[in-house]
Amino acid sequence: MLRLLIDQDLDHVILRALLLRVQNLDVITAHQAGLSNASDPELLAWAAEQERVVITHDRRTMPYHATSRIARAEKIAGIIIVSRQLPVSRVIDDLEIIVSCSDMVEWENIVKHLPL
Repeated sequence: MLRLLIDQDLDHVILRALLLRVQNLDVITAHQAGLSNASDPELLAWAAEQERVVITHDRRTMPYHATSRIARAEKIAGIIIVSRQLPVSRVIDDLEIIVSCSDMVEWENIVKHLPL
């Protein structure tokens, strides 16, 4: 099962639904981690150290910073970028499957966009 870091911009309806659907979900929000005002590079560095896949709506700057880290041979634990255009129910369904059926090693240095 994936360990998650929820970016400050993610719709928390998604988080609440995941918590209801996925037993023993290992998740922390950027706010809980003290990262509410962190830059993307700081958030990615923390997530990599803590081995947590980042879930975010930020499709503009987060992929750039993630690929920059990878190019510098600095790992990321993985990023799932969620389109705001998708119905929330679809996002929740997709994330439930991804989180429940994936292992952390499958996401190292991976940037994926929903829908897959």
